[in-house]
Amino acid sequence: MPVLTPADALSLAGAGRPARRRPRVAPIAFVVPFGLAGLGQAWRAAGAELRVPPTVAGAIFVLAAGIWLILVARYAAQGPRQVLADLRDAVLGPFVPLAAITPAMLGAALAMAAFSAGRALVVISLLLTVAAGGWLTGQWIAGHLDQDSAHPGYFLPTVAGGLVGAAAAAQVHLHGLAEASFGIGIVSWLVLGSTIWNRLFFRRALAPALVATLAVELAAPAVAGSAYFALTGGSRNFIACALGGYAVLMAVTQLRFVPLYARLRFSPGFWAFVFSYAAASADALQWIALTRPPGAAGYATAILTLITILGVAVAARTIMAIAGGPFFTVQDPGGTSQ
Repeated sequence: MPVLTPADALSLAGAGRPARRRPRVAPIAFVVPFGLAGLGQAWRAAGAELRVPPTVAGAIFVLAAGIWLILVARYAAQGPRQVLADLRDAVLGPFVPLAAITPAMLGAALAMAAFSAGRALVVISLLLTVAAGGWLTGQWIAGHLDQDSAHPGYFLPTVAGGLVGAAAAAQVHLHGLAEASFGIGIVSWLVLGSTIWNRLFFRRALAPALVATLAVELAAPAVAGSAYFALTGGSRNFIACALGGYAVLMAVTQLRFVPLYARLRFSPGFWAFVFSYAAASADALQWIALTRPPGAAGYATAILTLITILGVAVAARTIMAIAGGPFFTVQDPGGTSQ
């Protein structure tokens, strides 16, 4: 089965190809509940400093769960052959495990109201994440990848999956499982990081529909920092500071990408901005709560306001796009699966 080239990735945004007959849900659609869950975590992190009501974060998590359920049902209805085809695809494959990773954040949130149910959801999410991440790692080794097919979304299955899972497992008091998941995330980040940077530095530019995945470069150290705080109870040691410093570097790097982002056509991939910047916001809010610098409340308010404006803006634009036609879909030529 031929893989999807970076140029073909334009179809993830519903653009760049002739009209086709049968739309289907693309794996990149799972970025939407993933981003919403990240926004919920930012609101929950703000509670330590701003005393914001937990009902706001809870409402965001409920919305994320509802959208996740709808998308999973629609995606699963396409059948296992389509899922396997997507997993084997060099461009689409990394987005499929988001369906398994998002429930870890939802489970951690649920545990605050129903601990046993939330803990069970976290465990199931971690098992599915490891299964999907392990299968994809093997596929990338055995599948004869074209380097130009790679993109920062390759961090999602194992780096984001491992680190998000570590934070969630720590929050439901599964410390050993959290440490193991943290190890998966950190080692995968080290291994994949040099490969992704080599592709970004020295190969041709990412296809427009994949440019938004550059935001994931910021998400990696931010989620790692939050996961480390969850594991250590907020320890401000060498590792925490090192992760924080790298997150600052990646935040500055994002400024250089603004001209690239400004030229993009709106697509589901914009939710990568929401998750990545929400992860950075949550990490920053935890640092503020731990260090209590002068004006801490003002900094926290500004961070929470900015990330909420971004989330609302992307959500509003998403609703407009859905009203205007298919948004979570790609079109299969000839009415057949890829």
